[in-house]
Amino acid sequence: MSMNERTMKEQVVVVTGASSGIGEAIARRLGAQGAQLVLGARRVERLEALAHAIRASGGDAVAVAADVTRRDDVAALVARARTQFGRLDVLVNNAGIMPLSPLSALKVDEWERMIDVNLRGVLNGIAAALPLFEAQRSGHVINITSVADRQVFPTSAVYCATKFAVRALSEGLRLESAPYLRVTLIAPGATESELANGISDPELRRAAVEHFRKELIPADAIARAVAFAITQPADVNVNEIVVRPTAQAF
Repeated sequence: MSMNERTMKEQVVVVTGASSGIGEAIARRLGAQGAQLVLGARRVERLEALAHAIRASGGDAVAVAADVTRRDDVAALVARARTQFGRLDVLVNNAGIMPLSPLSALKVDEWERMIDVNLRGVLNGIAAALPLFEAQRSGHVINITSVADRQVFPTSAVYCATKFAVRALSEGLRLESAPYLRVTLIAPGATESELANGISDPELRRAAVEHFRKELIPADAIARAVAFAITQPADVNVNEIVVRPTAQAF
């Protein structure tokens, strides 16, 4: 390890959407490497079980019920980091949903929910953490998107739109907040998660699993990318990491 390379030990990290999938994998890996974690999600029982497992393995984690569409809930995650650990080093905006459908199906409620979780949830995280990062003159925002932040697929127009928006938002935040804030975008390809469970059309859900989610990488592959970005020296900002299965061509 380089003398300037950071270790994960005692890094204070907030992770949203931590009760399953990529968020859970991020929490487990960072906790095992010594981070102090504030974990947020709606499914409190699963979240508390995860925090307990991390503590039982020698890590340090607290669970906080949080719906990222609620600004006060996300602010409470950052406030808990301050009261529990005295500061915040990293915010991982991970929470997301993917109820795919063709636009002609007019599932407007699902469109709005994607906008609320995938985009507004990220904005709520930034709004909660940025004042603290500015006061500290240091911080790191990591936004988990998807390869859908750079390519549009049939039935995923609104999902892709939210991810394109987060990619633009990430770059804007980086440009506005240099030199004290690091901003990282991590775009997973097909990864083990519960995302496909949110597709309400059974036939479309089956097709998505069979045709687009056949070759999956483990969620820990994304967690490793998060850990890599965090542990770079303070003067190194890993702006983007795209992580796909080797077999995924799109």
